[in-house]
Amino acid sequence: MKETTMRAVGFKGVRDLEIVELPVPDIRADRVLVEIKASALCTWEQRVYSGVKEVKFPFVGGHEMSGKILKIGGDVDKRHWREGDNVVIGATLPCGSCYQCKSGEEQNCAYFSHTRVIDGLPYTGMGGLCSHFIARTANLFKYSGVTHEEAALAEPLSCVIHSIETGNLQFGEAVMVIGCGIMGLLHVILAAKKGACVIACDLDEDRLNLASKLGAAFTINPQKDKISQKILKYTDGVKLQAIFDTTPISEVAEDALKYLSNKGRLILYSSFYPDVPVQLSPDWLHKSGASIIGSANSNPRDFMKAVRLLSYGIVDVKELISEVYEVNDIIKAFESAANGDKFRIIVRF
Repeated sequence: MKETTMRAVGFKGVRDLEIVELPVPDIRADRVLVEIKASALCTWEQRVYSGVKEVKFPFVGGHEMSGKILKIGGDVDKRHWREGDNVVIGATLPCGSCYQCKSGEEQNCAYFSHTRVIDGLPYTGMGGLCSHFIARTANLFKYSGVTHEEAALAEPLSCVIHSIETGNLQFGEAVMVIGCGIMGLLHVILAAKKGACVIACDLDEDRLNLASKLGAAFTINPQKDKISQKILKYTDGVKLQAIFDTTPISEVAEDALKYLSNKGRLILYSSFYPDVPVQLSPDWLHKSGASIIGSANSNPRDFMKAVRLLSYGIVDVKELISEVYEVNDIIKAFESAANGDKFRIIVRF
């Protein structure tokens, strides 16, 4: 039976959610209608929920989603797309028209926006926390061989792919990943697969143990270990060719600089809350040839790589899914995610 109504999770305010019933929207000839099966709760949405990240309410969040094509517009190329295809939806936020977008660098779009209105939704926002989503085929990426819940992690995986490739890792380099939450652990997995010797750094022993299981050669717990001594030991005194900082703490980023080798790269992956300036020696930067690089978001190239890594079983994300909730339990899902002790929490529609 054809569905006539859809559900969307509306953010009415801080820690104030409602499930909105809406008519399933019609699609234009060049669009497809995707039935969302799973949506992951990103740290970004968690910060909106807790009030750390300010947005204009009401709002529909969600951008880590997977589902199945329900309906195809008449002008969509049937050689590539069929009803029933499993897809993730990505790269919906760039403007598509600025210099960065036209240069293939959509992840750094000058007008990157979380506050557009998605077709069929009443509020601004990315719209992934809804049961139906209207998309352009340019934003769709097919997957197979994994569950909808696993496929929902294609978006964070795509962002980490972009970060790892921004870091330009080479075989045999010594690399440290600071922070072993889900994004840090995805960095561990990919850096190890790139042929790097990975050192994972975190305060949580359970997370460090998981990092070892996922590919880290060494671990450092700053509460127990002297970081500088461990790094010199593990690198034969050379220090690190790359550091990926996945924490939101400015002091950590500043501290990381002293662990870089000459020509080393510090990749700042996380957004920073609060955004406190850091100090560095310009003369050291000049003489060492080191680089400090930001990496944010991802582009269609990264998404394609992410769905292939998942579909081929090259990257397994099962252990990074902490809990799965039905959408009717959306408040429980967000409250659990807000505790900060989980990896990813998935909401099913």
